[in-house]
Amino acid sequence: MSGTELSFAERRDWLRLIRTTTVGPVAFNGLLKRYGNAGDALTALPRLAARGGRQAKMVIPPLEDIEREMQANDELGVRLLCSCEPDFPKYLKAVTPTPPIISVLGNVDLMHKPCVAIIGSRNASAIGLRFARQIAGELGEQGFTVVSGLARGIDAQAHSGALDTGTVGVLGGGVDHVYPRQNAELFAEMRERGALVSESPLGYRATARDFPRRNRIISGLSQGVVVIEAAERSGTLITARYALEQNREVMAAPGSPLDPRTKGCNRLIQQGAALIENTEDILHVLANTGMLNFEEHFDEAGDGYDQPSINWDDIEADIDAARNVLLSLCCPTPTIRDEIIRQSNIAFPIASAALLELELAGEILVEVDGRISLNV
Repeated sequence: MSGTELSFAERRDWLRLIRTTTVGPVAFNGLLKRYGNAGDALTALPRLAARGGRQAKMVIPPLEDIEREMQANDELGVRLLCSCEPDFPKYLKAVTPTPPIISVLGNVDLMHKPCVAIIGSRNASAIGLRFARQIAGELGEQGFTVVSGLARGIDAQAHSGALDTGTVGVLGGGVDHVYPRQNAELFAEMRERGALVSESPLGYRATARDFPRRNRIISGLSQGVVVIEAAERSGTLITARYALEQNREVMAAPGSPLDPRTKGCNRLIQQGAALIENTEDILHVLANTGMLNFEEHFDEAGDGYDQPSINWDDIEADIDAARNVLLSLCCPTPTIRDEIIRQSNIAFPIASAALLELELAGEILVEVDGRISLNV
């Protein structure tokens, strides 16, 4: 595994930077490209936010708070994995933007095996629950780690079916926060025999806005995503969309047209998802699409753009002008970042710098997949 192990001070700076209120994965990666390290980026933050507008929106956590968080992780046995480090999961590293830091409680090695996500309805049918448990166990016997979101229903059954072979639960809250409470026993077993993963700090209780981040990690860890029983308006389908954006395979189990719990699955199949009826179907899809040879098909994360050496002081006036143009192209509906830059006719480095300042100032919101909207 390639990568660079960070020192204590470097890891502390990474954590402090990503815990800053207006710094998301896109801003974090942009800052690291521009300044080379998290320490210099932290020094530059107040000035960049002030240039963007509402600098009062940005709060950099005190150094003492970050060191307390790191100590609490150590005491609980939680590992903080930074995206540049060798133990960071290689599948997740291929996601753009890459989550800068994840917390892992349990067996990190499970994320370095081939992974398949199994997701679906919280209010699943008996047959759906049995199917999820069965294929999870069979995939585990074939050497796969089963990934899911530790929710009720399909998620819980998938984890339970793969406990003996290896399973990873991705959480919206901290890795010490049991949710839902009815999965407390499963949570405890996975802590000992599997792995729990989150982007959130210890003690954090998830809200609705955190689950898209969780869903994106579920698909990002996996070579393929299997959907079992999902309604037409379901968070499960958000995970499937992320999987498609990440070039992962989406597979779905068909269901009765009379059961609203399977309408989302049937719709996915209509849109091109692979229809699966058993574990052999899943293995066949992964083999035929080359996903079993993951490393040959995915490079490490990046936007495909090598930023030239730039004297930022010389182009501050250009960045000032670009901010107004880019802000006028944003709207309350999340829009793809590259589309906004393309419509602006502004050079990529200048546009990226202007968008970074607007994000740090809280003028725009950047979704986990990089889409941009006005902060209204």
